[in-house]
Amino acid sequence: MRRLLSCLWCGREIVESEAGRRRRYCRQSCRQRAYEHRNSLKGTGIPADSVVLSAQEAAALADRWFAARCAAEDIAIAVDEGAGAVELAVLSAKLVSLARDAERLR
Repeated sequence: MRRLLSCLWCGREIVESEAGRRRRYCRQSCRQRAYEHRNSLKGTGIPADSVVLSAQEAAALADRWFAARCAAEDIAIAVDEGAGAVELAVLSAKLVSLARDAERLR
């Protein structure tokens, strides 16, 4: 049985295989960025499990969540207006896509 996991650095989906250790990162570059991040926090008093985002990353994250909220509002409006199943399915798929994108921290 295969489970989908999320990369601990970028949030992309990882397909877990049955053999070997559980993967924590989707790529070597994500593993390297996480290592650099952990080492940059040493001696600062910032907890190791903290997520530190630049102002640009925080703004991008807020933009992605705003887009997801707008898509949810579009679905609510479509329901109120009696939209058909096909239109609601398309709007729902868009919301799921935006929500997955919003899950990424970087």
